[in-house]
Amino acid sequence: MSKLPYFDPRQIPVAGVDAHLPAVAHHVLQPAALRQRFISPPVWTPELVAEKTFSERQPIHASVLLPIVMREQPTVLLTERTMHLSTHSGQIAFPGGKADEEDADASATALREAQEEIGLDPAFVQVLGHMPHYITGSAFIITPVVALVETGFKLTPNANEVADIFEVPLAFLMNPAHHQRHAFEWEGARREWFSMPYLEQMNGQTTQRFIWGATAGMLRNFYRLLSA
Repeated sequence: MSKLPYFDPRQIPVAGVDAHLPAVAHHVLQPAALRQRFISPPVWTPELVAEKTFSERQPIHASVLLPIVMREQPTVLLTERTMHLSTHSGQIAFPGGKADEEDADASATALREAQEEIGLDPAFVQVLGHMPHYITGSAFIITPVVALVETGFKLTPNANEVADIFEVPLAFLMNPAHHQRHAFEWEGARREWFSMPYLEQMNGQTTQRFIWGATAGMLRNFYRLLSA
């Protein structure tokens, strides 16, 4: 299995949009309801579990923080990775990374990595729970750790790993009308993924945040949990 060639995911045609699926109701996106969802989780099944592999290395355990900022309208805090990183360079991602032997559990990994990557103080973070593993084509076994983040935090990005930090409304991400499907053929295998392009308006400027791949896949699973 050879390494996937570089390609611009923005140039891959959209195969479909899931506008026929209902958006998650506004009240379900509020902090109290999100806490309750993890205290008494519904019966649900993740839609996406493993991507088709394009790596021959041994699997690596990792955790990411899915941080929901408790603003008047909740948002999800995301990063843009720097272009020189060896894996997933330039992509939109959750803060997170590889587990260390010293980490007590997946939550500890996610909190440590978020503090190292973007300077998010764990004192502002309340972990709600974990979602099922998501296995990337690059052989990372990721545990998404969902958490609420109090406002008032200050961030200091690690310039070696993080090119930018931004927030996207949770309601936008939990509306399948914004979930686009893509497909790509490589070495006889069909690879499929979601994208959730978000147009950020700030200071009169418009920036497209092209959320796709593993990050979009984990958000899609979060949609399935909240809509169950």
